[in-house]
Amino acid sequence: MPEAVPLSRPILAGVVTALVGFTSSFAVVLTGLDAVGADAAQAASGLLAVSLTMGLACVVLAWRYRMPITVAWSTPGAALLVATGTVEGGWSAAVGAFLVTAALILLTALWPALGALIARIPPSIAQAMLAGVLLPLCLAPITGIVANPWGVVPVVLTWLVFARLAPRWAVPLAFVAATVVVAVSLIGAGSTFDAALLLPRLEFTAPTFTVGALVGLALPLFIVTMASQNVPGIAIMRSFGYEVPWRPAMLVTGVGTALGATAGGHAINLAAISAALAASPDADPDPKRRWVAGVSTGASYLVLAVFSAAFAALVVLAPTAVIPAVAGLALFAAFGSSVQQAIDDPGERIPAVVTFLVAASGIAVLGVSAAFWALIAGLLVRTVLHAGRS
Repeated sequence: MPEAVPLSRPILAGVVTALVGFTSSFAVVLTGLDAVGADAAQAASGLLAVSLTMGLACVVLAWRYRMPITVAWSTPGAALLVATGTVEGGWSAAVGAFLVTAALILLTALWPALGALIARIPPSIAQAMLAGVLLPLCLAPITGIVANPWGVVPVVLTWLVFARLAPRWAVPLAFVAATVVVAVSLIGAGSTFDAALLLPRLEFTAPTFTVGALVGLALPLFIVTMASQNVPGIAIMRSFGYEVPWRPAMLVTGVGTALGATAGGHAINLAAISAALAASPDADPDPKRRWVAGVSTGASYLVLAVFSAAFAALVVLAPTAVIPAVAGLALFAAFGSSVQQAIDDPGERIPAVVTFLVAASGIAVLGVSAAFWALIAGLLVRTVLHAGRS
């Protein structure tokens, strides 16, 4: 009879899932919220909001369905915020766009045809748009080395060493290196900071709604969240033998996104890459006990939420280019995967390239961001090139 595995194993797997997920991409979230107009307090509130809502969503879904279902913030969505920048109407309009995104996620649960419509967007087009959105962020470590070599080089070297030795921990340890850089910088400058910045606090904003924010931010944010997180998240869980209930998952993440929106949370969704950490046999050889890892992940996110203000303060205090470099390193894998999927099919390559270039250009026409125009351009080119073909 095989030796029983202690319950501490799936619990630890959940803790690791949360730590890796949080430290790998919180800088992307803060950078994105700042880009669309949040001040330091509002960005910290947004980080707290998504940490709380995704933690609760993990616990609810994993406990209710006895599966290692994990929920994460939308990292590609946060990158989209960076690419979009300030929208018509400013921060309050961005909050309105977050609420519309939540409504669209909820609508996908209630009206399956909407999910089917999103699924009809060619994967090459969706991934090319995401790659174009990610490109400027992924360039940050390179430009940062020139702008602030003493601050950025240690971060990049740490990432490179551990990308070889312990890939899962490469980005979290790059963040640790960035923390050391910030500490040395503060000590060297004799700087002090207000301890009140370390206290987590929700800052609520009344939403407003503008056409530019709805078309240029809400719609692309919804598409990116669905195509790059929810759909792959379902597929990853299926690869480990779990059939995630689609409607309840969309309801929970949609409600969570809505609850966090006015506090600055942009979107939560099913975890994709990090989902494997809780759902694989490494978490527990017994598939029926891995749900404990999902609950543990959620509980760990709730603990990390307490320290969200401290993480946000670190970003504010960091020297030039250090935190953007960490954010860029966190997105290297996603960027590489998106490029590969975008150009994998030779017949879809030209539309994908057009989509990528328009998204990467950062253009805004009629107050609508490049991500939307990238989708339109890619689909238009694809329609023209495929017209009349069987």
